[in-house]
Amino acid sequence: MPSEQKKIKHIAVIMDGNGRWAKSKGLERFLGHRHGTRATVAVVEAGVELGLEHLTLFVFSSENWQRPTKEVEYLMNLLVEMIAQEVPKLMENNVKMCVIGNINKLPETPRKKLLEAVEQTSQNSGMQLNLAISYGGRAEIVDAAREIAELAQKGEINLNALDEAEFARHLYLRGAPDPDLIIRTGGEYRLSNYLLWQAAYSEFFVSDVLWPNFTKEDFAKAIEFYNTRQRRFGKVV
Repeated sequence: MPSEQKKIKHIAVIMDGNGRWAKSKGLERFLGHRHGTRATVAVVEAGVELGLEHLTLFVFSSENWQRPTKEVEYLMNLLVEMIAQEVPKLMENNVKMCVIGNINKLPETPRKKLLEAVEQTSQNSGMQLNLAISYGGRAEIVDAAREIAELAQKGEINLNALDEAEFARHLYLRGAPDPDLIIRTGGEYRLSNYLLWQAAYSEFFVSDVLWPNFTKEDFAKAIEFYNTRQRRFGKVV
C-alpha cells in the first residue's frame, strides 16, 4: 500500500535521450538538445509548483567534452540562449540559480553568462535551481578531499574530527539536503557519475520517456512513485 505523501525537498534529474529522440526523427543529434529545452522549462515550472527547496539538473557532464566538437559548440550556444530566455522567468518565480561543476572549462561567453545569471538571482529566496555543468561526481569528491587537505595543512581543520557531515560541507552543493528522488529519463539504469556522494539513499525513478517528450505529467508519475516508497535509511521501521 502506498505510504502517506512525504515532503520532497530535493529532486535531481538526469536528462537523457535527446540524441536518441533526434535519431528517431531522422534529425541531427544537436536538434534533440533544442527540443529537450521544452522539457527542462516544464520541469523547472513543476519544481516551483511543488515547492521544492532544490532542483538539480544534469545539463552537461565532464565526460560530454569528448563528444563531437560541433555538438559541444551547439550545446554551449544553446546554453547562452536559454539563460537569456529563462532568467526573467526565474526572477518572476523567485528562483535562485546555482552552477556546480568545473565551469572554468567552459568557453568565455557561456561561463560569463552563467555567472551573471547566478549573481542576478542570488537574492531570490525560492527554489534553488542547481545546474550541473561540466560536472562529474568523482571529481566533486576529489575536489572536496583536496580542499580539506589544504585546510588541514593550514591548521584550519582537525582531520581527527572529520566526519561525513563535515566532508559534505566541502562538496559543490554544500548546505543542500541530499536528493530525496533522482529521476532518469530514457530508460537507462545508471547514475553516470552523477551526485555519487549525495545519492547514497536517494530513491531512483527511471522513465522510458526520452527527455524531449518528458512532461509535467511524467514528472508527477515520478512523485507518485516516490510517495509509495518507505524510506528506512538502513534502519528497521
